[in-house]
Amino acid sequence: MGSNSLKNPLLFSDEVEPGYVKNSSFLKSSVKWGLKIVMWVIFIAWVGVIFLYPGEIGSQLVEKIINATNGSVFGTSGSLFLVFSAPILLIAILAVAHLIISGEHVFEKYAIFHQNLSCMSKSSKKPGFRLWTFPVLVDGPFGVVSAAEFIGITLFVVFIIWAMYAYTLRNISLLTLFDLSSSETGRLMLELTGLRCGMLGLLCLIFLFLPVSRGSLLLRLIDIPFEHATRYHVWLGHLTMMLFTLHGLFYVIGWAMNGTLVKELLEWKRVGIANLPGVISLIAGLFMWVTSLHPVRKDYFELFFYTHQLYVVFIVFLALHVGDFVFSIVAGAIFIFMLDRFLRFCQSRTKVDVLSAKCLPCGTVELVLSKPRSLQYNALSFIFLQVRELSWLQWHPFSVSSSPLDGKHHLAILIKVLGGWTARLRDSILSMSEPELSKTTITASVEGPYGHETPYHLMYENLILVAGGIGISPFLAILSDILHRINDGKPCLPRKILVVWAVKKSDELPLLSSIDMKSICPFFSNKINLEIDIYVTRESGPSMEEGKVHVASSSSCPFSGRSMSPLVGTGNDVWSGLYVIISTVGFIILMALLRIFYIKPYNVSTWWYLGLLFIACMVTSVVIFGGLVIGLWHLWDKKASANDKDEDIDRIKVESTPSYGTVEDKDLTQNNPESSTIIQYGTRPDFKEIFASTSRKWGNVDVGVLVCGPPTLQSSVAKEIRSHNIRRQKHDTIFHFNSHSFDL
Repeated sequence: MGSNSLKNPLLFSDEVEPGYVKNSSFLKSSVKWGLKIVMWVIFIAWVGVIFLYPGEIGSQLVEKIINATNGSVFGTSGSLFLVFSAPILLIAILAVAHLIISGEHVFEKYAIFHQNLSCMSKSSKKPGFRLWTFPVLVDGPFGVVSAAEFIGITLFVVFIIWAMYAYTLRNISLLTLFDLSSSETGRLMLELTGLRCGMLGLLCLIFLFLPVSRGSLLLRLIDIPFEHATRYHVWLGHLTMMLFTLHGLFYVIGWAMNGTLVKELLEWKRVGIANLPGVISLIAGLFMWVTSLHPVRKDYFELFFYTHQLYVVFIVFLALHVGDFVFSIVAGAIFIFMLDRFLRFCQSRTKVDVLSAKCLPCGTVELVLSKPRSLQYNALSFIFLQVRELSWLQWHPFSVSSSPLDGKHHLAILIKVLGGWTARLRDSILSMSEPELSKTTITASVEGPYGHETPYHLMYENLILVAGGIGISPFLAILSDILHRINDGKPCLPRKILVVWAVKKSDELPLLSSIDMKSICPFFSNKINLEIDIYVTRESGPSMEEGKVHVASSSSCPFSGRSMSPLVGTGNDVWSGLYVIISTVGFIILMALLRIFYIKPYNVSTWWYLGLLFIACMVTSVVIFGGLVIGLWHLWDKKASANDKDEDIDRIKVESTPSYGTVEDKDLTQNNPESSTIIQYGTRPDFKEIFASTSRKWGNVDVGVLVCGPPTLQSSVAKEIRSHNIRRQKHDTIFHFNSHSFDL
């Protein structure tokens, strides 16, 4: 192996399993490309209609579609649903087929594809910029924004400006048809502008719920993890609520000018827009908006979390406010969110065994949780955790700290004790380890795992992992994953890895020693070049207690055979697809039956009541039709788990082999002698120098930079990457920024 192993791709080494080197059939590839093309055509046409709708051309186009389809059993609401909501549901259904065709081993297939591409074009391949990994904006209200995200923001801003301009022209054109006084013209202009702001808010609302559907097939299709998509929800939320607030404000001013403010606010019309439900919906939205602002969210997270549950009030009263045919414009995205929310609710009802719980001396808690073999995740996944003994309502996100190759029936997370909830969790675990105290237990519930569809850390030959404090947690999983893959001969591109870890105090250093690299992959230094630079920022030198043995307080938990529920988007593509398809078909059937046997025979024409019936059909289809699929899915998985003969053996191994044991600070470099580990005290990472020296050593290559830590750390890294990439010379390295930090 020697030096050639660093030059030759792992895929073509003798240790690679032949079974991994497979080319997908021509038919399969053709079908996948065909599906991609169809989805792109639908998406572009859908976005085009939304973009053009505020203008005369778009309005006339939608009118023609309504006239052509108005004779159906679904009426005008069905026509608007067909234009604005059906396309996104159709894309979700096509995404099911695409994911199923891609197969269960999509991780390996992606890695093989990139590895083959790298090998075939090794001599001619040059590093290049990528829109989604080049930071454009670093400091500002949006945080770190890539070039792709900046283009998206710009397009949205252009859309809003153009829409307001087009609507204003239409308002002026409409008012010129009437002979009105200047005061009446001003009042009507305010109300018309309010109407247009409301319509524009609805168009933005179409996109608002898509990013927060955590296990959504759409997010999986485009490989955007939920922690990244949350940012888009925040941005869209601010824009949407600003438009809805202007919508209400313009109407309030207009009604006040007319002297009918109180009367209009309390009006609840049978036919037409019902004002009072709109007021209630707007108030609920304003509560959510104000408590989601960063200062409130940061200092009063529970207030933000509980207030955000008012989205139910917001949606229901919005439907009562506008009626079924206007609500059908946003129904598609809300229906996808409902599907995801119900699936998450069903998954989170399952109690999960905590196989082991430990309190580490550095103020970190480690939990090892039981999972079924069928539940897939990758090293960059994260879960939402609830401990019922602490709170029935609080769910907290944590990165997974174990590789999926560490074991088939468990995953581990590291939790830094920072607030009240984590402190109570630590105290509960400590009390469990005290023999004289009455035995307490912890009962976990889990949502997830969520994250990237493919492990993008395997797609770079050169990696820089930048962590701040407990941000090392996902990188422990990455290192373990890479070492396992090298040892097992599985596809794995990374060959040069630099870990930059900043910690406040040296008592956190044993976290890195928890990975016994030599036991996972003996002689891994023949395959990869691993360097670890650690910066202890608040200590001027090694601690006086260096060499003192730090023992983790551990607790064994009773094992009852309860694993995480597989009811999540990454669990099974076929069942996930059936859930979406059958629920959608069920919704269409329910709406048809309702109109045929109730609405038309009884001539139901009350707008707010029709809106309520529309919402009721959406909920009923998800609960009944979707619930039937979930029930069958659960039975199928239960039967499959029963046939898994080695399940108990694997779990016994997990319980008897702790991932953290007795660790000495001074043994940090000795524990991983194959890696180069440097510890610096009293200083912070100088990213300008780090990237410059890396560029000199690694040369003209692409380097993936993964950052996990506080926003200030992300900004510092992104700023240096942007600066370096802009002023780089011809033969310098190109750095690609990737954030793995979850910030609600």
